[in-house]
Amino acid sequence: MPDIDAAVNSNKFYSDGRYDLHVHTTASDGFFTPQQIISRACEIKLTGLAISDHDTVDGLPVAVDYLKNNEIKLDFIPAIEMNTELDGYEIHILGYYIDFTDQNLDQHLKHIKEARMERAEIMVGKLRNMGMMIDLARVREIAIGDIIARPHLARALMEKGYVSSEREAFDKYIGKDRPAYMSRYKFEPETALNLIRECGGVSILAHPGLLKNDNMVDLLIEMGVEGLEVYYPEHSRDLISKYLELCGERNLLVTGGSDFHGSSRNTHFYELGLCGVSFDLVNQLKGYINRKK
Repeated sequence: MPDIDAAVNSNKFYSDGRYDLHVHTTASDGFFTPQQIISRACEIKLTGLAISDHDTVDGLPVAVDYLKNNEIKLDFIPAIEMNTELDGYEIHILGYYIDFTDQNLDQHLKHIKEARMERAEIMVGKLRNMGMMIDLARVREIAIGDIIARPHLARALMEKGYVSSEREAFDKYIGKDRPAYMSRYKFEPETALNLIRECGGVSILAHPGLLKNDNMVDLLIEMGVEGLEVYYPEHSRDLISKYLELCGERNLLVTGGSDFHGSSRNTHFYELGLCGVSFDLVNQLKGYINRKK
């Protein structure tokens, strides 16, 4: 178990934390392309990186090709962050070392893309009815990839001058229970866990502290989550300590990452590498994967 005294606070790396295991790109709602993320990771001398976009693996082959074609020595971990829901709680499950060419996974993710597009159309309609004349085609251009998320709507609102920040867009219009909000289709956690397992990956509960429900964390462990994202920018030292202890008691893997999206205007803005984890923790993750094979 890592030394709690070496754990990150909200502004520092964890120990020799040179692996950031929670990073988003333009394939979902990030601000930078996979290539730009990799270049940035090299600039700050990260040892390894996991691109873990929301409900899509579209950025992973791009990243793999870029690494290969430019002979970049970065320990790259293919990953995904699956948005799920249970009993009114939005639960994000990270999958590491997934086979992103798995056809069953691809079919499930196509369904998610279609549902996100339908949701975007409805939310754009609501915003237009409120007098904010944003265009769906422009939202799609902002999204770049096939996954349309609320931050893309927020950026479209900013372009038109209706809001000054993504935070304002969420707070006034597109956040939960706001006038232009619409819930969307999400997997149940068990579906995500099964998909991650079937494509050879390991499942980690993302930012458990944001759930603010220990019983839900326990339930997800019982469902088969294999680890917890202990090191996270919004986890206090007390939460880090609690989750480290829980991982020790339940024989769970420990991970961490920045949840980097890349824009200072984003509702989730943390520096790349923040809450990175050590080589030893990544080796434990790799060892676990190898034992599962």
